[in-house]
Formats: sequence, C-alpha cells, structure tokens
Amino acid sequence: MGWGRALGAIALALFATPAFAQPLPYHADPDAREMLPSLTPIPAIRFLTTADFPPFNFRDTGGELVGFNIDLAKRICAEVNVACTIQAWPWDQAANALSDSQGDALIAGLAMTEENGALFDFSSTYLALPGRFVTQAGDVEGFDPAALADQRIGVRTGSAHEAFLERYLPELERVGFDSEISGMEAVKSGSIHAWFGDALRASFWLNENLGCCGFAGGAYFRPSLFGEGMTIAVPAGHDPVRHAIDWALVRLKENGALDELYLRWFPVGFY
Repeated sequence: MGWGRALGAIALALFATPAFAQPLPYHADPDAREMLPSLTPIPAIRFLTTADFPPFNFRDTGGELVGFNIDLAKRICAEVNVACTIQAWPWDQAANALSDSQGDALIAGLAMTEENGALFDFSSTYLALPGRFVTQAGDVEGFDPAALADQRIGVRTGSAHEAFLERYLPELERVGFDSEISGMEAVKSGSIHAWFGDALRASFWLNENLGCCGFAGGAYFRPSLFGEGMTIAVPAGHDPVRHAIDWALVRLKENGALDELYLRWFPVGFY
C-alpha cells in the first residue's frame, strides 16, 4: 500500500472536485443481516488504521485523521450503536497491534494473504478494486475490447493486470510500462491506444486529465488476480465484532450511506 503516500496531494485536491462517480456495487453479503449478535460483548469497537494511505486513511493539513475508511468506521459504530475509537499506527506495526489486542479491528487495507488468514478473520468486501481500460475521450463511446486486436495496449510489466490480458485477451498487442502513470501518459500522447490497469489508481490520474481521457468499457472483477478488495481484519475467532461489522455494512449499503461515502471520496468513479 506504499503507493498511497504519493497520492496525498491529489487526494486533498479531489474534495473540491464535482462528483462524477457511479453508485457503488453491492459487495456485502446480504445474509449478514441475520448475523447481528447480542451487542453486550462489544460495548465499543476499537478501530486501528494508518495515517499514510490517502484517500482511505491519512491526516489532513490540520493533522486530523480523515478518509474513506475513517468515515466508514464511524458509520459502522453508529449503525450498531456502540462507542467507537480510531487509532493510527505505522503500517509496519498495525497488524501486530491488532494481534496484541491493542484494537478490535484493523481498517487499513490489510491483504487477505494465507499468512494473514492464519492470524485474522476478515469482514465482507466493502470496496472491490477492479481492472479497467483507459482510452482517450474520443474512443470511450462504443469501446469494445474484442476489437482491439490491431491496437497497442499498455499494461504494467509483471502485474496482475498483465496476467489478466495474457489469460483473457491474448490476441492483444501488449506494451509494457514500469508504472501506471507512464502508461496513462502514453494514452494521452497517443503512442498507445489504451491502458489496462488498477481502476482505483487510474481514477486519480483521470481526475487530473478529465478533458483528455476516460474509463472505457466495463469493470473487470477478478479476485484471484486483483485481490479480494478492501475488507476489515479482526483477530481470528472474534466473531461478535466481525458479525456486527458485516451487519453494519449491509445496512449502510441499504440506507445509501456506503454510496454516499464513495461519491464523496472518489469523485471519478472507478466502477
């Protein structure tokens, strides 16, 4: 998640930008509405996070902890009517702090790896991170991946998105880049026809290049390649907290609060 540090200035600039986002897809498990346990064992939820992953969790110019994850944690606590605390830790210490019972839940983008799965359980996905194509604005309408066989398509070398193109669209002429920014700048200059990569990262670049380019075609969700998305980690076996969080995520989707947060923090929607 180190790339988030480089987006701090961009994230701050987004808040004054009109929202062009689309509604957030329904990732939460609707069956979770039946899971709400007695709240007696959890009078409070102590959330842990980090302060260097904008726009999810970071400090604003006044030093206040803000972001999508911060607002979401507060909404979860309000939905299940429990007290809420949010404490920031350095990224390399946050998971250990959760293991050491310094908190009840970690909302900081901890990956659902096999190693982490041995220590933690995870909530439902509240924000999936799809792959998407980016083209110049004039090529967005009527975009068809099946018609790209004679076009140069950029992708980050060695990435999961390159693996996706190799597996599902092997006929495309792939052009490798070292970074997302350089690839999308190549779209802007016209040296390649389209870019395929992480939609979240692309949304930040597009916010600065709305007159040039845009998302083309649909969003591709492949958890086996792109990861499970954003979830909340709890210590293994702490089912009352996890069930309460899952229940709250369903409620927040149903009452529109989850979409509201998405529109606020991601003006250029990546779905």
